[in-house]
Amino acid sequence: MLSEGTIIALSTPSGTGALAILRLSGPQAITQCAKLFRAASGASLDTVASHTIHLGHLYAKDQMIDEVLVSVFRNPRSYTGEDVVEISCHGSQYIQQAILNAFIANGIRPAQAGEFTLRAFINGKMDLTQAEAVADVIAAENEASHKIALQQMRGGISKEIRQLRKELLDFASLIELELDFAEEDVDFADRKAFELLLQKIQRLLKGLIDSFALGNVIKKGVPVAIIGAPNAGKSTLLNTLLKEDKAIISAIAGTTRDSIEDEINVQGIGFRFIDTAGIRETTDEIEQIGIQKAYEKISLATIILYMIDSTCYRSEIALHQEKIEELKRANPNKKIIIVFNKADLLSPNSNNKLYDCEVLEMSAKNNVGVTLLKDILVKTIKAADRRDEGIITNSRHYAALIAAQDALAKVQNGLEENLSGDLLAIDLREALYQLGAVTGEVTNDELLGNIFANFCIGK
Repeated sequence: MLSEGTIIALSTPSGTGALAILRLSGPQAITQCAKLFRAASGASLDTVASHTIHLGHLYAKDQMIDEVLVSVFRNPRSYTGEDVVEISCHGSQYIQQAILNAFIANGIRPAQAGEFTLRAFINGKMDLTQAEAVADVIAAENEASHKIALQQMRGGISKEIRQLRKELLDFASLIELELDFAEEDVDFADRKAFELLLQKIQRLLKGLIDSFALGNVIKKGVPVAIIGAPNAGKSTLLNTLLKEDKAIISAIAGTTRDSIEDEINVQGIGFRFIDTAGIRETTDEIEQIGIQKAYEKISLATIILYMIDSTCYRSEIALHQEKIEELKRANPNKKIIIVFNKADLLSPNSNNKLYDCEVLEMSAKNNVGVTLLKDILVKTIKAADRRDEGIITNSRHYAALIAAQDALAKVQNGLEENLSGDLLAIDLREALYQLGAVTGEVTNDELLGNIFANFCIGK
């Protein structure tokens, strides 16, 4: 999907609004717009300077369509690196379509999804990770995911990976050089220095790979499973957090049979709260299915809120201890927060730490302790946030880095076993290919087509 010719698309959301913006990019963008536009100043767009805005009227076959503002960006100082024109018109759907039809009639073709950003990549205005981050910026629904996408769009991840690839490429070149002099038994690459470099690169790759778990949940909303025995107040907490009656509340145990979830924004971070069926022994077949689903949600959650009814805790200490220890064994890397609900009725007099987990007393019904719970959740995510060092949110990047890590592990084993340079070179090339695939230094039309097909039209 390599772009050619001049393209046009609506860059604002489809529908009626106060204003709409149409964007053109390509060798004929300014020339074709000059044919349809009459500037109030009398100037021709063919001769105006780059980065200027002009008021005037747009015509189709001598019939005025609308009074518009036309912004001109001459190559290479534009988003795509080509000549770009942006037309700001009134937001009538009729006007938008009339302008599109006028340019299409003059030989300008409609842009495909993501084609403007694809051209920016092809013309060297950004690398592939930055291009993909453009879509993430547009799709960001909270402050945290927006900041990560913005950092990637500015090249945060790219710089790190390009530096790793450059250092590896320098040594790979020496290994390849040795192959040319194989008969002379000459060593150009210092094996010890190479081993130290591999260890450094593998350490940095591991950090990026490990960051994906956090980056992915921030991007999609941090999943928080609310679990516990029936009538502990799980559904009440969900309703209080959402400020609506999302889940049915009843004094009858086992009311929640399925998982109910919704997302809220807490201090700029999206949290996806999941109310689950009460966990207990039961012969009810439907309730058993709900409990099984609860365990499935626990396995997918990043944070687990284990809710306890404070009024029953003292008589059920052994049971809760068993459940919490079971949770910890099954989820060793997850944050578990013990929430004593109904503490207004009977405080359990708990410590800040219990079973080596953080503890919170609250009353979900009376909205007491909810703000503190939100603070704890935000603190948990921010403590794990390594954005200053770069963070991976894209599954394609994650898969490529895993493949690079595997290839380098083979190189490391080859060095330890004193394998010949030609065998080391095979895995080195694979590692370089995978690192290059992340930033777009290595690419193909099929990969680009898959990536940019997910963009919106007009970007």
